[in-house]
Parts: sequence; structure tokens; C-alpha cells
Amino acid sequence: MENKELLQQVMSKAQAWLDGNYNEETKAEIRRMMDAADKTELIESFYKDLEFGTGGLRGIMGSGSNRMNIYTVGAATQGLSNYLKREFANLPQISVAIGHDCRNNSRLFAEISADIFSANGIKVYLFESLRPTPELSFTIRHLGCQSGIILTASHNPKEYNGYKAYWNDGAQIIAPHDVNIISEVERVTVDDIKFNGNKALIQIIGEDIDKIYLDKVKTILLSPESIKRHNDLKIVYTPIHGTGIKLIPRCLQEIGFTNVSLVEEQTVISGNFPTVASPNPEEPAALDMAIQKAKAIDADIVMASDPDADRMGIAVKNDKGEWMLVNGNQTDLMFTYYIIRRRKELGLLKGNEFMVKTIVTSELVKTICDKNNVELFDCYTGFKWIAAVVRDMEGKKQYIGGGEESYGYMPAEFVRDKDAVACCALMAEMTAWAKDHGKTIFEMLQDIYLEYGYSKEKGISVVRLGKTGAEEIVAMMKNFRQNPPKEIAGSAVKVIKDYQSQEMIDVATGKVTKMNFPALSNVLQYFTEDGTKVSVRPSGTEPKIKFYIEVQAPLANRADYNAVEAKANTKIEAVRASLGV
Repeated sequence: MENKELLQQVMSKAQAWLDGNYNEETKAEIRRMMDAADKTELIESFYKDLEFGTGGLRGIMGSGSNRMNIYTVGAATQGLSNYLKREFANLPQISVAIGHDCRNNSRLFAEISADIFSANGIKVYLFESLRPTPELSFTIRHLGCQSGIILTASHNPKEYNGYKAYWNDGAQIIAPHDVNIISEVERVTVDDIKFNGNKALIQIIGEDIDKIYLDKVKTILLSPESIKRHNDLKIVYTPIHGTGIKLIPRCLQEIGFTNVSLVEEQTVISGNFPTVASPNPEEPAALDMAIQKAKAIDADIVMASDPDADRMGIAVKNDKGEWMLVNGNQTDLMFTYYIIRRRKELGLLKGNEFMVKTIVTSELVKTICDKNNVELFDCYTGFKWIAAVVRDMEGKKQYIGGGEESYGYMPAEFVRDKDAVACCALMAEMTAWAKDHGKTIFEMLQDIYLEYGYSKEKGISVVRLGKTGAEEIVAMMKNFRQNPPKEIAGSAVKVIKDYQSQEMIDVATGKVTKMNFPALSNVLQYFTEDGTKVSVRPSGTEPKIKFYIEVQAPLANRADYNAVEAKANTKIEAVRASLGV
């Protein structure tokens, strides 16, 4: 049982909801939790308020201040409305765009948000039905909106929903706007929320934007002739019950692919995700049905998108003809390699191009960029930081791609977030291009390793639920900071980077160098003598502490690939043992 003081605070907070202007359904749910002998659910629902993290507002659906419901969504929207009216007071008409995914209550939350914005005199462009997150980002820019939101919890389990807020550049909100909006939201009481909308200010959008967005996606393609030659490429695609079904098959067809097979059971739009335990393309089980279909038809590639169609996962056949999953780092490597190589071949590399990766993404991306004289920027985890670099470089240099290890890539700047629609189009084209060269995607990946060196990455998430879990994660980070490892898997740690203090420490000399990142971040990194890199950070949106491990090894020829990979896997396990995870 939690301590009496906490329980007293929670009971007081819950009672305020019972006494406040909340609907009877919400009050009945709160009474049930208050009357229960076990107060754990009540505590989890009220011990804190949902806050904007790296992915916005995200939480389990239910009643309470720490849950996603019409009141927490309403407070966020009212607070955002207040802030927009202050920031853009000089505009005759402020406007926002609203999208949503397939999740339970997403449409409800989207419509309630539309009502609140409009009740505050803000023009709303509301999608008629579910749409991919990247299309929402595009729409903000295309329609000249000052902000936008999408109701989604991305790849989280079915119990979750979320609220991503975007600024006028189509990117997720960062400082100072994020903290300022939080301040506005914290001042909102339930009586402040204007739920009665002005329908005259709500405009329904759909196909008109779809067409413009898809036409823009087509502009990123670099090998249209390869698509023509291999238009019958066998592609298996699954939306995993989500929004990808709205545009990705259509996009593939419009760019010229005629042989796209869908995993029919997973084209059913459902927030319950009935065929998977987790709708996350990072989870191997999420692609099981697609791989079975690929085996049956002898496909060339499997592609999947998560529920809001910003992340893409793929599977390919290896040199033994077995289907294997390609991780996010490998996808980033392939996009980096392909974009740079094709732009070079087409005479499109002028010397002013740049790419972006997050600090936890493979260092091999930097190797590829460096060897091709393409500037690479490192940034924090999350596409809002990639978009921030793009915004800073606007008009100075040309952005040609950027991504992170968690299955996200942003191939062009007309979307300022990860984009599974564009990624599926580019990956399909890349597969056709590889086939033009007599190679599979797997062989293309091997070519990258042969030319630029081999690396193996593994992400490990340690889940700690609830309040006690959050406290445990804080304690783990404190311990890593106060007692950094001297060696990892037998190799001495030579550099430590602490993004909380913005310090880079040379372990051998003790020299401390200040880093220059746009904000402090609770991330630690260790670099060892043998090229191993370990990053540790708590998730900003989930009850997890994340470990990112990267090991390096030389690869002399294709025949050695499996042996080198096996050694790398052994090394990763040794690293895990060193870290105790």
C-alpha cells in the first residue's frame, strides 16, 4: 500500500473531480475506484497529471488526471488554444489542423478538440476520418496553420491513446512553446474548457489533401526507371489495423507498383488490434502474418506501418532465403546510402546537402556521410529535434534525409516528422533499384557493411510500471551517473557524454568539454576503446528505461558476414552482462 500522505492527496484530488463539472460516467468510474479495497488503480489514475513529453500527451485511457479522457484532452486543447491566441494575436484568423488514428476514442477526442478550438474562435481543418500522422504534419504546412494536433498513441498497446501537438512548421512542439503550453494547460480548470463548438469554424478535409500529399511524396523518388522495369515487384504490406491502409497501398500503386499483396486480416481498422499482442513493427510478432504471406507468394519484400503510419518496419530474405527482420538502424543506413549514392549518380549532390540522425542511432550513418562529404547533424531522440535542425538550416543548406533507430525516417522536409507513407514508397523503389543491379535488399545491406564497416545494434527496454516504477528508473539513472562503468565487456570506457550536464568527459585525461545541444536531456553515453557505444535514457512517453548498444567489427568479404554477425551478437550479450540488463 502507498503511504498515507500520497493516498490522502489522491483521494482529495479524486473528490475534486466528484465535486466538479464532470459527467456522470466519469464520476461513476471514480467512485468505483475510491470504493475499491485496493487503491492502486485510483493512485495510478490521480497521482500526477499527464504532461507533454518527447511525444506529447500520452497515457492509458480512463478517468482521472493521469489518464487520457475528454477532460485531460480538453484541458490540453483549451491550454493550447489560449497559447495560440496569445502568440498569434495579430492574425485575423488562427487555424489548426486535426487528425487521428484508428485507436478507440481517437475520433471522439478529435471531434471534442475541434469543438474546443472552434469555441475559442480558432478555424479548424478536421480530417473526415483516420489519416497518417505525416499527412497531418504536411497539412499544417500546406494550409498555413499555426498549429495542429493528432490523436494517436503511435505503437503503444491498445489501452493507450495520445495527443501530439505541432507548431506552424509542421514539427512537434519544442521549447519554449512546449513548456509555455504546459503552463497554460496547468492553469485550466474543467470550468474553463469551452466544449460547445462553433460548427461554422470547422471545415472537414480529406481527399483534397490526400491527393496533394501523395503527389508531393512522388517527388522524393530517385529511380523511376527501376520502378518501370520492376513494376511487378512482389510486395507484401500490412497496416497492422491502422491508418496506413488509407494511403500506403494507393501510394505504391500510383508510383507504379502493380503487385502489392495486403495482409487482409490486418487491413481491418481496429483500435483493439485483434491479430497482434502489440501493434509495433519493432516487435517481430507484429510481422508474423505478413511474413507467412510473403513465404506463400515468394515476395521480394515485406513492409509494415504502425497504427498512425509514421513508423515503417520491413522484412527481407537473407542469403539462405530465410526471412529476417531489418532493424531501424539498418533501415536508416540503407536510406542514407541509397539517397546519397543516387543523388551522386544523378548529379544532384551540389555540396550543400545535409542529413540528420539522433544521438542513439548507428555511428555508421556518420561514416557514410563523412566519406561522401555530406554534413551530418546529431540531435536528441525524437523527430521534433530532427525537424528543429531542418528549421535552423532552412535557406542555408539542403536537407536530404534523416532518421532514428526506432523505425522512423523523414525523407523530405515537406513533412516534419517520420513518414511511413514516403518510406514505403522509397523502400519499394530501392528494392526495385537493387534488383536492377542484380541484388536483393539484403545484399545491398551487405554492400554497405563491406564498403563502410560493420556494426550491430540492439535496443533493450526495461519496463517499470506505475509510480514505484518511475522512482526505480530515476534511481537507475542516478546510479549510472554517479558510478559510471570503467569498462564494458572488457573494453575500457574512453569517453562519457552526459547530456544532462552537457559535458563530454575524456576518461583517460579527465578533460571535460562542454557540448552544445539546444536543451538538457537525461541521456548518458559511453564510448569504449573497441568502438562500442552504449546509450542510456528514460523514455519520455512510456514507463521504460532504454539501453542502446552498438558494437563494431571489420567485414572483409561477403562470405564472412554470418560469422562476423555471430561474433557481434556474442559481444552484445557481453555488453548486456556488463550493464546488468
